[in-house]
Amino acid sequence: MELKERFLKYVSFDTQSDENSESFPSTDKQLVLLDYLAGEMRELGFTELERDDHGYVMGSVPATEGFEDKPVIGFISHVDTSPDMNGADIHPQIIEQYDGGDIRLNDALVMSVADFPELAFYAGHTLITTDGTSLLGADDKAGIAEIMTAAEYFLSHPEIPHGKIRVGFTPDEEIGRGVDYFDVGRFGARFAYTVDGGFEGELEYENFNAASAKLVIQGRNIHPGYAKDKMINALQVACEVNAMLPAVQRPEHTEGYEGFYHLVGIGGGVESAEMNYIIRDHSRVKFEAKKHFISDVVAFLNAKYGEQVITLTLKDQYYNMREMVEPYPEVIDKAIEAMKQAGVEPIVRPIRGGTDGSRLSYMGLPCPNLFTGGMNFHGKYEYCSLDTMSRAVETIVNLVKLWAE
Repeated sequence: MELKERFLKYVSFDTQSDENSESFPSTDKQLVLLDYLAGEMRELGFTELERDDHGYVMGSVPATEGFEDKPVIGFISHVDTSPDMNGADIHPQIIEQYDGGDIRLNDALVMSVADFPELAFYAGHTLITTDGTSLLGADDKAGIAEIMTAAEYFLSHPEIPHGKIRVGFTPDEEIGRGVDYFDVGRFGARFAYTVDGGFEGELEYENFNAASAKLVIQGRNIHPGYAKDKMINALQVACEVNAMLPAVQRPEHTEGYEGFYHLVGIGGGVESAEMNYIIRDHSRVKFEAKKHFISDVVAFLNAKYGEQVITLTLKDQYYNMREMVEPYPEVIDKAIEAMKQAGVEPIVRPIRGGTDGSRLSYMGLPCPNLFTGGMNFHGKYEYCSLDTMSRAVETIVNLVKLWAE
């Protein structure tokens, strides 16, 4: 199956995950694509193929005879799409020889170069966009298509020497649960790569340290006409909390290695309210300092009101994979060389987010992240370059060959 056909087939599946679900996977519809992939892998000739009770699909491209002692390398992508935007009934639009200008997605919606200047890079490429009514699903069905296309290449060319290749597809990455039940030992790879990045040439082995902060505020509701020195307005306390956190450390004012506090939810009334933040920083020291600071803010306000008005729950979510990947520089060096061989200029930069690879790295599987060619993930402006996707396939193929040397 050709890369474009494969990708368009995969995005036709509605696979949104659901952060409010308590099941795993969080939605049954993810299993439909996972089962389809397992069937396709069987037809292609994968060995050691399984789809377990949690939905994980794993399979092997066997090593070429005489290369069984080479390191086992894995490639991993997730099937779920973001719950942030409609992911059903997708109608991809294909633009051949993109001219570098604004793109009309539908009668009412234009994706402009002024708003998305990186579009200029893709002039001359074949682009696949949304029709403006849904996300596309390139995150991460582009990665799945690239891994499967590369695997098919090796399975149909057994004469090309390589070690064993392990392939894994996971659910629920978009809601932070993608590897909750992933069996690293069973996967059996020495090193792996998530294929879940964006812009052509991206290579990421640094990500945020991440925590969530939940603040439950218990106010005291008194008739406003008689409230002096009695009322504690939970909503006003929430405003005080947010005002005490540094405004320059909000996502809209940060970039590169700068961390942030991000208010993602607030609600309630005078009597009670709740706030939810995510806390991010690449530096573990600064990450811990941010958690201490929000704890100090809560302690200060509780002291101000003379009682425990605010209850804070902090929960670490994942850590910077750099600590786990850096001891193995060959993992990065080979990826850089594989890109160069594919005519791709490597761009090594930190992820301002996280991937399954960050958690897998701490589970004993060093796992940096490779580009896919998808852009503007999680919304109606999502698109991908078929040309870049082809170079991602070539990068994977080159990487496998380099590990066999």
